[in-house]
Amino acid sequence: MIERRGWRKSSYSGGRENCVEVADLPGATGVRDSKFPEAAVLAFPPAEWSAFLAGVREG
Repeated sequence: MIERRGWRKSSYSGGRENCVEVADLPGATGVRDSKFPEAAVLAFPPAEWSAFLAGVREG
């Protein structure tokens, strides 16, 4: 299991629990549902995470 520390969520979430959290993992970026932190974590390699962020920024 991945430790709770190191997970973060957007400042736009307003402290609510209905969002996703991200964490820097060895060789990947982890994404999980903040409502169910004990559930599965999606791990994205650096190139895929960068492409995702670029797409979000471009709209």
